[in-house]
Amino acid sequence: MDYRRITGLTDPLFKQMHELMQQVFPPEEVLEFNLWAEPLEDEGIQVYVALHNGEVVGATEYRYYEDMNIAMTDFTIIGREGLGVGPFLAQKRLEDLHGLAEKNGKKLFGMFAEIYNPYLVQDFKFGGVKPMDPFVRREVLSHLGYKRLDFTYVHPSWNNDGEAVTGLDLCFLPMAGNVTEVEADLIVNFLTRYYTVLPNKPEEWLEMIENLKTVEKAALLPF
Repeated sequence: MDYRRITGLTDPLFKQMHELMQQVFPPEEVLEFNLWAEPLEDEGIQVYVALHNGEVVGATEYRYYEDMNIAMTDFTIIGREGLGVGPFLAQKRLEDLHGLAEKNGKKLFGMFAEIYNPYLVQDFKFGGVKPMDPFVRREVLSHLGYKRLDFTYVHPSWNNDGEAVTGLDLCFLPMAGNVTEVEADLIVNFLTRYYTVLPNKPEEWLEMIENLKTVEKAALLPF
């Protein structure tokens, strides 16, 4: 497989990737095609696809925040079983992020990710691809070292309609094994910046942020 970065809407691989996203994710989680122009051209946002015989069989988007020394995995898509797409993307992404942190003169502190809680959300089929099943993905993230942050999580809909999206957990993958909690200030700063692109914040999200400001840390719990 090849690991190829996409940097513009005119890249024919992006059309394949966007169609794959529409097959796998619910509509409120997929940004409109034309709205991808700015993110793809943003040097700080890494969008890569896994190519197998010229076909996009997986994709991942992530970013590294130099000032906070943390990363965020926006999404990981596995479009085909039996090719090892998941491990390939995870390894390539981590190699790239460690390289970005090294250029920043630091060792990566950790990486955030959102994950569906299958005990709360049971009706998403994710394109019928078994590796994308929430139960499977949750176990995979657990094996990779991710843990669930101990607070009730919501996020603004990517439709930018002010609706709250529930049924997810915010997780964190610490690079050091002795990290058992994350500073609440770091979580607030990260989420505030990450969702700046969506001006219509739901009330539930604003309340979540205010609640986080009242505590010092959030514990990292097993799935």
